[in-house]
Amino acid sequence: MPISAVDAISPAFHHTKQQLIVPFRASQWVKLAFVGLLAGELSSGGGCNFNGGNFQIPRHPATTDNFAGHGFAGLEFAGHGIPAIGSPQWMAVILFLITAAFVLYIAFIYLNSMMRFVLFDAVIEKECRIRNGWLRRMNEGWRYFLWQLGLLGASFVAMVILAGIPLAIAVLMGWLDRPREHLAPLILGGFLMFFVFAAFIVLFLLIAVFTKDFVVPQMALEHIGAVESWRRLLEIMKRDKGGFLLYVIMKVVMALGAAIVIGIITLIVMLLVMIPVGGLGIIAVLGGKAAGLTWNLYTISLAVICGSVILAVFLYLVSFISVPAIVFFPAYSIYFFAERYPLLESLLRARNGNNLPPPASAPTLPNPEPIM
Repeated sequence: MPISAVDAISPAFHHTKQQLIVPFRASQWVKLAFVGLLAGELSSGGGCNFNGGNFQIPRHPATTDNFAGHGFAGLEFAGHGIPAIGSPQWMAVILFLITAAFVLYIAFIYLNSMMRFVLFDAVIEKECRIRNGWLRRMNEGWRYFLWQLGLLGASFVAMVILAGIPLAIAVLMGWLDRPREHLAPLILGGFLMFFVFAAFIVLFLLIAVFTKDFVVPQMALEHIGAVESWRRLLEIMKRDKGGFLLYVIMKVVMALGAAIVIGIITLIVMLLVMIPVGGLGIIAVLGGKAAGLTWNLYTISLAVICGSVILAVFLYLVSFISVPAIVFFPAYSIYFFAERYPLLESLLRARNGNNLPPPASAPTLPNPEPIM
């Protein structure tokens, strides 16, 4: 029978050790941190909240006198205060931010799709080559990008339907007009909606995880689309339901453990980094105040840009700390899936040679059923 989810842990650890520690190469850590961050392998165990200051926005047209005595509440260049909320300037800024956020989100999905294949190749070959991997996997990355857009679109439609049907029923029945008279159906409906949405979110996460763990290898090795890869994966899963269920359980447990460890290390690093960064921020604020600067669109934009840069640097530091997990979890899925997908197993043995650790369980059958 194929290797179990428990037995796949040992070869994954062995692989991670060989790729990152024996020998240690700082350049590989730098590249893998960048790839892992964009590929979505960054652990979420840090639990850091970034709270901006309480900026006071004047309710009246701003003048230099209006900001006197407001401390940090005013940053102004040459007497030009913050425009009133709802003014054309603010509307233009809000429209720009919404458009920029949408464009950046789509761009990130594309980068995520490409870097997922770059990371797969890096783990298989134990060598991270970003440029070569990008050029090599452009077709597969584009297909995966379209799949992710389709999955997001389908999820949005499903969420609208799940929320719209109960809302329409409540409106038609008149429950929202007199909610106190219909507390029982509203409460029961709320509980039902909660469990339905929870089940939907779990299903969405399982699809996303199985796609990156088991569909991406098929797309990479056979140059097929995500839909065809999913069809083949479902056939494999039908023959080993228990094995894949145990895989999900083990991955959740190990992900929680990794998140705790990485979170503790990240907290320590954050404290060490925030001391000099916070000092520079205080100096900048005091310097701006001494120069007579007050809050306006320009200084707020500058503050947002500086905050975004700091956040990006911090996320990269967290990703650098998470490099062992960034390598281990893809390796874990690869070793688990290899004995269920002969083409991947052949590639692993060709790349690792005699260094491939033997599975702890019984070997695969001599004539495995082809995946066609």
